[in-house]
Amino acid sequence: MVVTAPGPDVRAVAGGRAPEVAREDRSVRLARIRLGELGSVHSWELVTAVDGPGTRMTLFLSGCPLRCLYCHNPDTWRIRDGRLTDVAEVLTRVARYRHVFAATGGGLTVSGGEALMQPTFLGRILAGAKELGVHTTLDTSGYLGANATDVMLADTDLVLLDVKSGDPNTYRRVTGRDLGPTLRFGRRLSDAGIATWIRFVLVPGLTDDPDNVALVADYAASLPSVERVEVLPLHQMGREKWARCGIPYELADTRPPTAELTQRVRDQFAARGLLVF
Repeated sequence: MVVTAPGPDVRAVAGGRAPEVAREDRSVRLARIRLGELGSVHSWELVTAVDGPGTRMTLFLSGCPLRCLYCHNPDTWRIRDGRLTDVAEVLTRVARYRHVFAATGGGLTVSGGEALMQPTFLGRILAGAKELGVHTTLDTSGYLGANATDVMLADTDLVLLDVKSGDPNTYRRVTGRDLGPTLRFGRRLSDAGIATWIRFVLVPGLTDDPDNVALVADYAASLPSVERVEVLPLHQMGREKWARCGIPYELADTRPPTAELTQRVRDQFAARGLLVF
């Protein structure tokens, strides 16, 4: 079992497989994975004022198709590195904190990695949380937005959409992938009236070009469902994880943005009439 967090801001890192899952026949496990009854979980944590409103249980699923240069969780990239977990176990833990969520206006946030790498498992988690009366948030790059069914989105109260760049070339430089799927997913969310918070990571020398920021700001302003924009200055707290994973870290010498640069970028978003944090 994943260790239950004793309080906010304490992460429980998943390790090993639950005995009942490990004993199952391989064919049974594969069938349950296909049905979304089992999924690969990296870790979970309780946080306040992060990953959505109120106090939240953030569940990190394993697997991601992007290779962001500034990723602070490179240990979530591979599905096989997570812990095979029963959806019932996840929902039991969510239910345990319902009183905390109700008191703080919080809920469940499913993140990663990229949660949409495991869409069937994700869908069951979101549906189960809604049955419990818990507010649900999906934290995603949107690159795999096509994996999100309409039913899944109906069970999602809020989406944290990471728009990592507005310029396609810069987006590919940052992630190794194409920008188009993220933009299409954001428009789909807006058409469906799903509350969306845009997240933009500010990296000096990489994403800070005024023209690049302007493209993200114009896109965010074009979506009626966008409630706010969060400008997230680069930090280096995940640097040691890259070393432990044996992956070269290209941004080792990149310093966090200055207060002046951060304010300039926030002002660019605010100039489009957006609420900015």
